[in-house]
Amino acid sequence: MARKIIDCRLFPSEKKCTLAISGTEAEVLDAAVHHATTVHGHANSPELREQIRSMLKDEPQTKAAAV
Repeated sequence: MARKIIDCRLFPSEKKCTLAISGTEAEVLDAAVHHATTVHGHANSPELREQIRSMLKDEPQTKAAAV
């Protein structure tokens, strides 16, 4: 399964946020929307979700840890 990543360091912010989120597209999108609304003060809207979705990048593949 392809993992996605979003990194706040790549986007201008007054807070100088350094958070990076990775996981499935749905996980990253939900967490990033929550972060954008609670930390950065954005309104939760369909437009915000689509904007964040467009900023997701494929995470470089790494070998998963054995459980």
